Amino acid sequence: MEILTGNELISGGTVYLDATNRWVEDLQAARLFSQDDAEARDAALAATKAGGRIVSVEIEDVSHDGGRIVPKRLRERIRAAGPTAPLSLNGRAFDRQHLGEDGHVSI
Repeated sequence: MEILTGNELISGGTVYLDATNRWVEDLQAARLFSQDDAEARDAALAATKAGGRIVSVEIEDVSHDGGRIVPKRLRERIRAAGPTAPLSLNGRAFDRQHLGEDGHVSI
C-alpha cells in the first residue's frame, strides 16, 4: 500500500492526500493506493505538483495494521507524529500552524 505525502508550502506542515483529493494533516485519513491504483496515484501526484501549494510530494510505503495506517520508514512515522522536540523560543512554547477547514493555513 502507498500514500501521497508532502508539506504545505506556507506552514511547512506534513499533509496527506485523502480519498476526496484534499490535503489533510491526519495520516489516518490518507487515501491508500494499491498497486492497481498506480495510474490514479500518478495523476494525483501530477495534479499536486502542478498546483504548487504542496511541496516535497512523495509516495510513501505504508502497511495497514489493526485498522491503522503505519508508515514503513521511521522518517515518515516521525513526520506523522510531529516534532520530536517542542517548538519553543525563550521558554515560550509554540504550536505549528494547522490547516483550516478550507484546507489552507491562515497567515
